[in-house]
This record gives sequence, C-alpha cells and structure tokens, in this order.
Amino acid sequence: MPFDENFAQSGRSPAALWLRSPGVVAYPAAVAAMEAHADAVSRGEAPELIWLIEHPPLYTAGTSAREADLLDAGGLPVYRTGRGGQFTFHGPGQRVVYLMLDLSRRGRDVRAFVRAIEAWLIESLALLGVAGACRAGRTGIWVPRPELGEGREDKIAAIGIRVRRWVSLHGLSVNVDPDLARFAGIVPCGVRDQGVTSLAALGRQAGMAELDRALLATFSRHFGGVAKAESGALAAFSAAAPLFS
Repeated sequence: MPFDENFAQSGRSPAALWLRSPGVVAYPAAVAAMEAHADAVSRGEAPELIWLIEHPPLYTAGTSAREADLLDAGGLPVYRTGRGGQFTFHGPGQRVVYLMLDLSRRGRDVRAFVRAIEAWLIESLALLGVAGACRAGRTGIWVPRPELGEGREDKIAAIGIRVRRWVSLHGLSVNVDPDLARFAGIVPCGVRDQGVTSLAALGRQAGMAELDRALLATFSRHFGGVAKAESGALAAFSAAAPLFS
C-alpha cells in the first residue's frame, strides 16, 4: 500500500482526540501519562490522542544521542528518552506535540509515518508564512537563511518518535518563541553546521494559538479525522482542555 505523504486512517479507525494542556508540564509526568495512554491504545481500551503541551527548560537525549553533543547543560535537567534522534531542547515558547496513534490501523510503515509528519508540518508552517522543507540526511523541518551565509539553513521543527506495539509515542516540536540561546548547550540533533530558528526569529507574528490552529486544520489531510474530547474525558490528562474553542 503506497502512502507517499498521506498516512490517513482507514475507515476502521476512529478519529483522533486532541487535547491541549495550559502552562508547562513536567517532562517525567508527561512521559508517564503518554506511555500509559499509548499502552491503553494498543489494548484497544483508549482512543488515539494528539496532546499539545509545553515543557519547562530541559534537554532530552534520543536513542542515537552522542555524549560529545551535550556541550553544556547549564544546570538544566537532561532526560534520556526512548524516542529516536539525538539531543534537543524543550522549553516555554516551544510547542511539543505527542502523537499516540495506532499504526496497525493506519499501515505499519514507520518511514511513511515520519514522511507524513514532515508533510503535515510543512503544510502547517506554510499557513503561517514559513516555507519549510526536508533535507536528506537531516531530520526535521528546515528554513533557508541565505542572509546569514551561503548554504545556511535553520531548523524550526524537530521530529523524534518511538513505536511500541505499533502505537506511536513522542512526536514533534515547533519553535514558536523559545529561548534559542539554550540550543547552544547541545549539538541539536547532531547537526553542527546549521542553526535553529523560531517563528518569532523569522519575524512571524503567529503565536502558539495560531500554530495550534494550523496544525489542527491540516492534520486530517495526512492522518484522518479529528474528534472533540470532552473536558475530563481522560483521567490522566485532567488538566488538559479540548482543542476546540
């Protein structure tokens, strides 16, 4: 079954619920809730879920992270995590999107899943006036910055997933207006010769709410339908609110 850039659900799969948590969510608590929910999805006991959050300042290391790429944590916590990829920074002003989707219902093709995430991000950013692109050998979404030097490109969105029992965990992050200086403490995603940017650094006036609306508006073209989650419907996410207002 060819997927190309579309990973839309089959008719057998219900629409994914969307929740957004206010404020910042501690990383260990978020991972525990995500993993428990993904396990429930794999057992057929819970709906697929898209969870939008922000974290306090911290670094995470994926399964391919190299110790030499942690340059100076600067007192921030560093969490070893089961997602793919290398080191990245999370903090306020960065939208983190955790994807708990059942790939057994959508086609068991992890590479196609990642391509669909890339296409979804590119389309979402385009709605905000940002021309992002993928690059061979480099994960995430990149923005050309010729004004900063020949061949210069900055990363605006990162992708790092894990698949367990054919349910996805972790997901992606998009820089809206985080403290970009914190990326100097690591080699972001192992790429030494390019930079990191944000919507704010590119002069875009779009904030977190505008990004969320763009992600929601373009999701169904790549992954299938969305559904409104009632407040309090998922106990582990009691502080979260439905992404429909």
